[in-house]
Amino acid sequence: MNSMQLESTKETPKIILDKEKEILEISGISVPEDVLKFYKPILYWLDEYILNPNEETNVVFKLEYFNTASSKLILDILFKFKSLKDKGNKVLIRWYHEEDDADMLLAAEMYAELTDLEFEYIITEFE
Repeated sequence: MNSMQLESTKETPKIILDKEKEILEISGISVPEDVLKFYKPILYWLDEYILNPNEETNVVFKLEYFNTASSKLILDILFKFKSLKDKGNKVLIRWYHEEDDADMLLAAEMYAELTDLEFEYIITEFE
């Protein structure tokens, strides 16, 4: 399975999806003009990953900001991981947020409730 890496832009997050190195990370800002066009290849990659996942799946979200359109696609991504958990796989979501960013923490808590995934909330400072 090939890895996928996309560098961040002013509108899109950095993406690292590498099964062999056990790195699944989305970081930065997500406000793409065409959110579906940006996230579609990521969803396809995850479909392939789910067919033959690692024994443990740890996913890192280090999002500084995302718009409403991105929030739906982030939920779609999390539902992919929920399907893994439902099959008995261990899945952990590490959600980084700034200490004073109540909105980002609230979004993560909502995602955790909707997906029934295990979330670890990590306070950080974005540059």
